[in-house]
Amino acid sequence: MSKDYKQEQISAMEEVRRQAMAVPAQNRREFLRKGITYSAAALAGATGAAHAKNEDMLPPWTKRLGRGVVEVPYGLPSPHAKHTIRRTVDWLTADHIASISFTPLQDLKGIITPNGLVFERYHGGIPEVDPAQHHLMIHGLVDNPLMLSMDDLMRYPSESHIKFLECPANGGMEWRGAQMEALQFTHGMISCCEWTGVPLKVLLEEAGIRPEGKWILAEGADAAGMTRSIPLEKAMDDALIVYAQNGELLRPEQGFPVRLLCPGWEGNTSVKWLRRLKIGDQPWHHREETSKYTDLLADGTARRFTWVMESNSVITSPCPEKPWKFGPGKYEIEGLAWSGNGTIKGVDVSIDGGVTWREAKLKGLVLDKALTRFSLEFEWDGSPLLLQSRSHDNTGYVQPTLGQLRDARGVNSIYHKNSIHTWAVAENGGVKNVQID
Repeated sequence: MSKDYKQEQISAMEEVRRQAMAVPAQNRREFLRKGITYSAAALAGATGAAHAKNEDMLPPWTKRLGRGVVEVPYGLPSPHAKHTIRRTVDWLTADHIASISFTPLQDLKGIITPNGLVFERYHGGIPEVDPAQHHLMIHGLVDNPLMLSMDDLMRYPSESHIKFLECPANGGMEWRGAQMEALQFTHGMISCCEWTGVPLKVLLEEAGIRPEGKWILAEGADAAGMTRSIPLEKAMDDALIVYAQNGELLRPEQGFPVRLLCPGWEGNTSVKWLRRLKIGDQPWHHREETSKYTDLLADGTARRFTWVMESNSVITSPCPEKPWKFGPGKYEIEGLAWSGNGTIKGVDVSIDGGVTWREAKLKGLVLDKALTRFSLEFEWDGSPLLLQSRSHDNTGYVQPTLGQLRDARGVNSIYHKNSIHTWAVAENGGVKNVQID
């Protein structure tokens, strides 16, 4: 009801009351009866006029019926959110069959990544697996080899856990200097989902691992025959045989119908389209396992089996895709932090390139090996800023500066770049990617 219409109602009733007081008491009842009838007619006219006026002010979508149920059997985002998509960098890899796409972190809220926005990484494209013909084999140094259909797997008691999944090359293009003018490309090889499946420990205990069994070879059913060596300790800790993601069955690009999940570890260890687990007494090398990801150091040696994704963080607002467009005033500096070693205990934010730090607030859920949101309320005066975030986890590990990371590992690797990242905010609110040692 508009303010003008309310005033018309009040004025009409006041006029009826004023006229009634001027009539002798013995005649007031009849006057009021007629007056109320008159008032009702006047109000009806006012209502019609106000309604017509309101009709003119209504947006077009309020004047017509929307679509009905089940016209889009699998829901889709609004067309006004069509910019929120995965993207790739064409020059990054020679072929999309063995390439990667990036999650649009700049457009996401909370900590859960929608299934259609989880980053992709393939070594031989997406296989079209028929779940009715697919089996998971567990063999090698076991007393009771298993051959499990998807129906067999789903009969086991399930568990659901929220965990992040990160490619070890996340941020790897920035080792030698700022290169990508987009948060999606500097940090978008990470997602966080609720994963549902069977603890690997349950299946291994049923298979009966022999005492000499220390390692597991996990193999996928894709054209690359993707394989990774996983130590038995991780398998018996928190590894999960997953068949559902965020409440629905895995999508083909995420490993349908079944995948391995090694929480907090390099994404490549979470083998997709999982077809077998072979137990052995040592890690597999050239004959059976495809190339491992290794970290080339300055002296020419290489680190291998660097599974854990160290504590990391990045500011998501502002960022190059989300500048401050409204000039000086109140803003919320917001970002994401994570650690493959456990939980995030705190995040500090700097506006001056690391000279001084302010403690940020952790928002919402703070979970083991999951993305954690942080924020800092900030009054911007329009001066240039050098924005940074610095995470620390429950082990005491503190996210290093770029200089500290380079001193330890040089600049030849593309993996495990978890150094403090810097956004430069200009006086006009625009944001640039910069690097500060």
